[in-house]
Amino acid sequence: MVNSTNIETPRIGVYICHCGVNIAATVDVKEVVEFASELPCVVIARDYQYMCSDPGQELIKSDIKEHGLNRVVVASCSPRMHEPTFRNACEDAGLNPYCFEMANIREQCAWVHLDKDKATEKAKDLVASAVSKAALLEPLEKKKVGVIPGALVIGGGVAGIYAALEIADKGFETYLVEKEPSIGGHMAQLDKTFPTLDCSACILTPKMVEVERHKNVRLFTYSEVKEVNGFIGNYKVKIRKRPRYVDEDKCTGCGECANACLLRGRVANEFDEGLAKRAAIYVPFPQAVPLIYTVDANSCLYITKGKCGKYPACKEACLADAIDFEQKEEEIEIEVGTIVVATGYELLDPAEKPAYGYKYDEVVTGLEFERLSVASGPTGGKILINGKEPKEVVFLCCVGSRSHEKGEHEYCSRVCCMYMTKQAHLVRDRIHDASVKVIYNDVRAYGKGFEEFYNRARAEGVEYIRKELESPLEVIKRSEGDDKVVVRTISEGKAVEIEADLVVMANAIEARKDADELAKLLKISRSADGFFLEAHPKLRPLDTFTDGIFIAGCCQSPKDIPDSVAQAVGAAIRASIPLMRGEVEIEPLVAIINEDVCVGCRTCEEICPFGALSLEAGVMRVNEVICKGCGSCGSACPSGAISMVHFKDEQIFAQMDSLLS
Repeated sequence: MVNSTNIETPRIGVYICHCGVNIAATVDVKEVVEFASELPCVVIARDYQYMCSDPGQELIKSDIKEHGLNRVVVASCSPRMHEPTFRNACEDAGLNPYCFEMANIREQCAWVHLDKDKATEKAKDLVASAVSKAALLEPLEKKKVGVIPGALVIGGGVAGIYAALEIADKGFETYLVEKEPSIGGHMAQLDKTFPTLDCSACILTPKMVEVERHKNVRLFTYSEVKEVNGFIGNYKVKIRKRPRYVDEDKCTGCGECANACLLRGRVANEFDEGLAKRAAIYVPFPQAVPLIYTVDANSCLYITKGKCGKYPACKEACLADAIDFEQKEEEIEIEVGTIVVATGYELLDPAEKPAYGYKYDEVVTGLEFERLSVASGPTGGKILINGKEPKEVVFLCCVGSRSHEKGEHEYCSRVCCMYMTKQAHLVRDRIHDASVKVIYNDVRAYGKGFEEFYNRARAEGVEYIRKELESPLEVIKRSEGDDKVVVRTISEGKAVEIEADLVVMANAIEARKDADELAKLLKISRSADGFFLEAHPKLRPLDTFTDGIFIAGCCQSPKDIPDSVAQAVGAAIRASIPLMRGEVEIEPLVAIINEDVCVGCRTCEEICPFGALSLEAGVMRVNEVICKGCGSCGSACPSGAISMVHFKDEQIFAQMDSLLS
């Protein structure tokens, strides 16, 4: 990794960026340049309005050639934004890119100070620190590794489906893993989609079928990823496939087994949000892909009790002889080059918010309303509460979103305003004499056609009542046995009470409960809100900090269907790039071990979040391809045997000396 040819005499060029007025408004750039020109080993110091621009980069390239620079320091913005830009400029001019150092005098100086004199002095210190380290930098060489031409997509909702098809269409073998018996995710539960009111199933089902039929897609439903090892280009994955107790090759999807099941109509149907019952053997919904029945092991009498009448009723009814209670859990191992995570979301549990009255039959969640309004739902598309059409309907926005209360979320769930508007429209469309009210904090109709759709709903008679932000809201019954509920809140400084036959809650979108487990498995990060964290919110919104792993859809943040699809396609393209190239470059900024000092205690192995260390012949060894140079091992090593390339002790101490002198 480290080039053994050291440059004896550093010749450093220093470049201070104005960044328009981002830096220059608070830092006296000319004074910093004059200061830098007097620092040891500095051959030339310059300033420029925008160093990241083409002329700014050309200035660096020209000086490297003209003045024989062998080290470059740029003082500008965050290295996360432009360090690759300047490294590439150095490399274009024939200088090793790792002989470049960057000082952040925008975010860490200009943007956080008001006093120009003090900010200028701090900028000088940061530049001096960077120059001190640059003088000790060593040329490094990147390593290239081959890439297995295949990809794994985790999650079979709309984002996972589009990601899998996008990669597969490029000719790469794609493995799609879904926990549920069918792909489709939450979108398969919906009735209409806003703002166009397209039938959700009509849009989604063809894509689900395409996944099943695509020659390059291997579909694993009722399965979970249990182990991931390796690195970009070379991931080894173990998939746990749970037993359906139904032979997938024999099952014809006829449904005779479910009709014969002794528990038919007695097991809560998860797909219908518990509003209907199913048998212990089932398909989630009529358009399920694959259309293969699954035995619910937690409910099946034969599995839980050991008997189901004289003979398992489903097995006796199956003419295809597809029922197989001898099936066992399978473990499947695959190798892929890249991974796309599209595991979706969960909704805030309404039972955790008793003030909203979810215990009453008249109060439902937005997703439960979808199942009531869709033709394939438990009521055949008729909106029925307590066996009759509701005439007074109230929608509650921001249930658990945009709140500072414990157990709720500060962020906006983004889709609620518009799906409440859609559902309000559906009530007015199907129950013409219904009174429909929406209690809201702010209406956020931000997308294409959204504002027009919101105005359409208001024109149809939907009444919007603005609730005061952070004011209390509760749903009660005036007396037991009453078939109406009362919604209480504050609007325009006045107490408001509204009687309702039906209350629909827009529950907050949350990260999945198993997100932490998957994050540890994949070695990716989560943000404070629980969703998976992107490498950079603006410049790398599809990447994670682990090379080769990408995120798409609501596992990254709340978003609607078009945004989920767009991100899925983008993530798939990002994941396909290494597969197309056939090889990837690995950053050389890794840990190195002094084997003469290492005692083989394995402390570093336990603390490494990437699994990059292992004990060989009594000493620790670093897998340079897996190592991300995080420094955890070096900080924990009791014998001081580990150091970090590009961040060696002598380099850090030199920076500290400059700052403290």
